[in-house]
Amino acid sequence: MTWIDSIIEGSSMALGAIRANKLRSALTILGVVIGVATVMAMASIVTGLRQQIVNTLEVVGPTTFRIVRFFSQTPLNPDALPREVRIRPVLKPEEAEAIAALPQIAYSAIWTQVFERLEHGPVRTQLVSVFGADERFMEILGGTLIAGRSFTIAEARSGAPVVILERRAVDKLFGAMSPLGQAVRVGGRPLRVIGVYAKAENIFEPPGPEIAAIVPFETARRSFRYDETNALIILVKPRPGISVHEAMDAATVQLRRMRGLRPGEPNTFDMITSDQILSIFDRLTGAFFLVMIVLSSVALMVGGIGVMAIMMVSVTSRTREIGVRKAMGATRRDVLWQFLVEAASLTGIGGALGILLGLAAGEGLKRLLGFEAGVPWWSAALATAVSVGIGLAFGLLPANRAAKLDPVEALRYE
Repeated sequence: MTWIDSIIEGSSMALGAIRANKLRSALTILGVVIGVATVMAMASIVTGLRQQIVNTLEVVGPTTFRIVRFFSQTPLNPDALPREVRIRPVLKPEEAEAIAALPQIAYSAIWTQVFERLEHGPVRTQLVSVFGADERFMEILGGTLIAGRSFTIAEARSGAPVVILERRAVDKLFGAMSPLGQAVRVGGRPLRVIGVYAKAENIFEPPGPEIAAIVPFETARRSFRYDETNALIILVKPRPGISVHEAMDAATVQLRRMRGLRPGEPNTFDMITSDQILSIFDRLTGAFFLVMIVLSSVALMVGGIGVMAIMMVSVTSRTREIGVRKAMGATRRDVLWQFLVEAASLTGIGGALGILLGLAAGEGLKRLLGFEAGVPWWSAALATAVSVGIGLAFGLLPANRAAKLDPVEALRYE
């Protein structure tokens, strides 16, 4: 008998065992299905999020870097800042302007972000994200201005009471009516709408308030309360032909000079590049993905134990059949191979169903969360290999037990 015949015969016997023990087989397969589907769903979420961040960094520009008061992977409590943060000066507009004047720099501006409600007449939104930026904000956010105009330099510098609304906010507040020239209340402050902005479709927004409005930085600074540590940032773009490191060195020298830092004294600010943001995300999602892999492995382990139990029962119930096969010339290797193929077939079915469920879950997440990436192909390949491997590993003990049966004793078994 060739190995192909053995696989076909083993698969046929596996299907027979499933039909004969429907409930036990279904519960066994369910553990494999859940484990495989979980791996694929988590891979889909992580891949989709990473692709969204990569797309956003491409919009902003891979060379854009950020200057912050203190870099922390988790937001700091502004009411209980550690001393190492308190001793650092707050970022100032003058510092962004001084960096912008450097010959290596194409763009530099200070931004802030606050969370407020928008109101127009009786309509009121939930808390939304409002950026305080400059008139060149689209160089960072991407997107297009679909109606009206951007801020003038005079409006940006004077903190004029003007606002540019994002398209979705316009739909909520004004419906089909034009918002241009109308007044809206942002956090209770009346501002005049001068433009409508459509953000880039691929810009990444973490769970939370959506970007709904952009106001001049000076307007935000005078009108709203904001977090001077977590919500202030200087965005910097180098000129074409200037590397990120050259631009960062030039900005560092400028800031140290403005802050009166002597040689040997540490910087009182932090700089973050796009690569650092991506590496931080990879570390965070890597830990998250590892936890989910461990949890899904438990389900796969349960499925594997179920496979072993079913195969043990199968060996016991088919003892006479094994004795007949051995009496007719089947070798120990033939019997071992038969039961290994049967176990692998059982988990292979669970893996196939899990892959189908994982693909469906990935597509659902893609539509629900607006991801561009679906289920990565490597997760399907990994899931298939793991499910079959589980069957082989946990089927080895019962298969080895069947192969060691003495044919004479097996034929006497009742």
